[in-house]
Amino acid sequence: METIFAPASGFGRAAVAVVRISGPQAGAALERLSHAPPPPPRRLSLRILRDPQSGTPLDRALVVWLPGPGTFTGEDVVELHLHGGVAVRAAVLGALGRLPGLAPAAPGAFTRRAFLNGRMDLTAVEGLADLIDAETEAQRRQAMRQLDGALGRRVEAWRTSLLDALAATEAALDFSDEGDVDADALPQASLAVVVRVRDEIRAGLADGRRGERLRDGYTVVLAGPPNAGKSTLLNALARRDAAIVSAIPGTTRDAIEVRCDLGGLPVVLVDTAGLRESSDVIEAEGIARTRRRMESADLVLWLAGPGDSVERPHPQTLVLRTKADLVPETSGMDLAISALTGAGLDRLLDALQGAAANALGEGDALVTRERQRLALERCVEHLDRAAAGAATLPPELVAEDLRLAVRALGEVAGRVGVEEMLDRLFASFCIGK
Repeated sequence: METIFAPASGFGRAAVAVVRISGPQAGAALERLSHAPPPPPRRLSLRILRDPQSGTPLDRALVVWLPGPGTFTGEDVVELHLHGGVAVRAAVLGALGRLPGLAPAAPGAFTRRAFLNGRMDLTAVEGLADLIDAETEAQRRQAMRQLDGALGRRVEAWRTSLLDALAATEAALDFSDEGDVDADALPQASLAVVVRVRDEIRAGLADGRRGERLRDGYTVVLAGPPNAGKSTLLNALARRDAAIVSAIPGTTRDAIEVRCDLGGLPVVLVDTAGLRESSDVIEAEGIARTRRRMESADLVLWLAGPGDSVERPHPQTLVLRTKADLVPETSGMDLAISALTGAGLDRLLDALQGAAANALGEGDALVTRERQRLALERCVEHLDRAAAGAATLPPELVAEDLRLAVRALGEVAGRVGVEEMLDRLFASFCIGK
């Protein structure tokens, strides 16, 4: 297998840059660079790195020798802790690239090897990807639970139980003509296992899709008539000029998204075109997009200025009286705010944070991706059929449903049927992972 290398730290100027090497030639590459045998395992050692061809000094660096299989990738690994200058890193990478048997790593190549070598299952790989992308505390907690095996361990336990039930069912098929095997008892004993696993999976799925929603963020759409103060409120909540504010109606034509961290929860604020009848083709398209965004929102903030009508276009709607510094009247409103003076904004933020917390939870969801949910739902379907037919269907059909249920669980953990998905997932990683 080819030995790969890549920066494991960020690009640009820094105090320290880490370069990781993984594969059968990792130790030999370190010897070629340092002109000395690898240091004792898992101990930092100071070495002068030199170009293997010219002998020119490249850097004075700390190096670590990590023999496999007890490494991230399961292979021999070397880490070079360089000075973080751009030229230093480029010189060392160039020297590594000229060594025989070494090649630059593609995005996600290190994690792919960890997966293929059994160091991680697919749910942990997805957790690592989510951890890299995490923007808020709740997202970080959820990603860490996945990386630590919260779902992977449960799936493996369910799979082991179903394999035992499948073995018992197949034993009844194979040895039913022998006197020491009760052809009916084994499928009945398996039924209790099937029902238990099915109910546990159902409980994990009955979470309102909190895991997927936490990854994507809680979407709040700002809607209302033109000049109701939507863009002004967006800028006030984002604390920057994210949207153009103008007294001219119809200024906002397309949706403007701003991601916020409210109490550790990801919230996506969406400014939209004002709702009115318009003959302008572009504005009409913006209004149509506004209505589509409202339909898919988690919460709609309906903004109504003085004299504007009040609507509740979404099951989860919070009606705000804007420009409360001019007209304090709040009849029919949930909150009165003024983006100019800041009045009511603290109460609005508290309301948004509470709504997001109720919808997303605290990062403790078991299922975090649609792929996982679909595979678990297929597993439940097969277990439903197996449980319903245990007393009436031939054991062959029950065994087939159990096999399909086990296969669905294997898809969750990455044991079967995930080749194309793996390519997309690993391509989303940074180079050094």
